[in-house]
Amino acid sequence: MKSSLCRASFRTRPLSTRLIPIRPRLHCNHQPQNPVLRRYAHNPADNPSFTSIIDNPPQIIKTGRRHGAGLIILILIPTTAFALGTWQVFRLRWKTELITKFEDRILKAPLPLPPQVDPSAIKDFDYRRVYATGLLRHDQEMLIGPRIHDGKNGFLVVTPLEREGNASKVLVNRGWIPKKLARQQDRKGGLIAQPVTVEGLLREPWKKNMFTPDNHPELGLFHFPDVQQMAKFSGSEPVWIEETM
Repeated sequence: MKSSLCRASFRTRPLSTRLIPIRPRLHCNHQPQNPVLRRYAHNPADNPSFTSIIDNPPQIIKTGRRHGAGLIILILIPTTAFALGTWQVFRLRWKTELITKFEDRILKAPLPLPPQVDPSAIKDFDYRRVYATGLLRHDQEMLIGPRIHDGKNGFLVVTPLEREGNASKVLVNRGWIPKKLARQQDRKGGLIAQPVTVEGLLREPWKKNMFTPDNHPELGLFHFPDVQQMAKFSGSEPVWIEETM
């Protein structure tokens, strides 16, 4: 039996003549297949002539494109995270040591303030408890403000302490007062006339930031405790004591 791909065709004569059947011719569209290909048609990998991409040698393709900002960002992210983490560890260690040092100084018994104080050595005694005896010079009092305390406007009262003998005059921060007591006649109870012993913390000079306005000592306006400026204005030594008792 012929293949199903073959079809029969008939040739006919012109209509003027009688139709006479002619032996049909078979037209086959299929071509004989290679027996080797037919044998391995079900699995190409079994064909001996099959070539895999793994068997081919690798090829390096240059695209001509450079690495852009994305690669730089990917490198910066872990680098920045590592730097910030390292900074936080060192900052925590620094704060822990600083708190321990200040707690140790505060708990120690107060020291008498020497007659003459070297301003460059104050940083080694920052937050150290000291005491000094002398007369408070209320006539040279300076108010620093405005300062907010518990939601109320007020000032810090800084009074020079004139010590006995050859001891130098120092600045004493006596604390905060509300704005309504800015005038001395409204707080006469705090104007002590006899010699007193002041106990407090020896502090380093404060640092001014860029947003703080300048002081005007000639007008009695102090917005920032500039120890050097206030000491020069009152004829004192640049030594700052935060009064606690």
